[in-house]
Amino acid sequence: MMARLHAGVRQAAALALLALLAACASDKPKPTALESVKPEIAGREVWRARVDSVQFTLAVPVRAGLFVAAGTDGTVVALDAATGAEQWRGNAAGRLTAGVGSDGRFAAVVTRDNELVALDKGAVLWRKRLDSRVATAPLVAGERVFVVGVDRVVHAFDVLDGRRLWRYQRSGGEALTLAQPAVLAAYKDTLLAGQGAVLVGLDPTKGAVRFEVALTPPRGTNEVERLNDLAGPLLRLGDTVCARAFQTAVGCIDLTTNSLRWSRIAGGQQPVGGDADLVFGADASDRISAWRTASGDLAWNNERLLYRGLSAPLSAGRTVVFGDVEGQVHFLSREDGKTLLRLPTDGSPVVGQPVASGTTVLVTTRNGALVAFRPE
Repeated sequence: MMARLHAGVRQAAALALLALLAACASDKPKPTALESVKPEIAGREVWRARVDSVQFTLAVPVRAGLFVAAGTDGTVVALDAATGAEQWRGNAAGRLTAGVGSDGRFAAVVTRDNELVALDKGAVLWRKRLDSRVATAPLVAGERVFVVGVDRVVHAFDVLDGRRLWRYQRSGGEALTLAQPAVLAAYKDTLLAGQGAVLVGLDPTKGAVRFEVALTPPRGTNEVERLNDLAGPLLRLGDTVCARAFQTAVGCIDLTTNSLRWSRIAGGQQPVGGDADLVFGADASDRISAWRTASGDLAWNNERLLYRGLSAPLSAGRTVVFGDVEGQVHFLSREDGKTLLRLPTDGSPVVGQPVASGTTVLVTTRNGALVAFRPE
């Protein structure tokens, strides 16, 4: 009884904190007016699709040339990345709070009723009630479905029949948690999960801990100030992974030695993007920074898009791509942050992180537009 009460108090506190953050966000200055841009690269919209709306932080997995997306009403759809042609469609029969996880065939989402729903090419396979609210897209890999709740507890299920295989809960964690997407990813034969600012490597078959690496040490004098959960999705660059710790730091971890490569103090809530050379991210005021992946040294800053509600970034070719609160998509030079191209969507905020398959970049908006661009 006390454990349930404690979990309820933690979730209520997390939701209250997010409400406070939203209230603070509403007091931000108006978005910086956009400068006129003379395109320096070619680029165009190549196709567009639509779902009901996206009232949650949608993750769009890219598998074998497919984008797998979802809408608030429970629709899950797989689209050919090159043409936008629909490959399959299903419905979880409930409004969603988290998704999508997919390996290309199987997909998983979580409903507002805390049900984990698995689908096989659109057909519902099974549904399981979870003990905690979920804000992170499930991970589907190795014939398993992995889920982490806002209470930071990780669960593993068999993808075929929904059997619960194991449960992991780290002891000695922080009292408060954040109801925002956390880190849940695969690296070779290891499951990576964020536990506060600590990246934990788990055996995916048993849930046993293989290693732990902290991106940043605890800071602050109270529970709210010490909130520093890793923001998902994780950026994986070969044997290196990089992430942002909520409002505290950005850093990279070497998974060959299970050690911290570098960490830099940096506020902000959105995940980072990047490539083998540079890691990109925007802080709470939407000041964009680029750090060198190898060392963490600052390469450049861009303050031309302040307070524009920037999305997490995507590194694509010679550009880094951000969406904003007005549905604009900004293609910046990865070398110095200069705007090379700007393209519109539907005028509603860009949600989640832009993703790419080959030369096609997909951007999702709050009103449910799935807009594919091809910068050239």
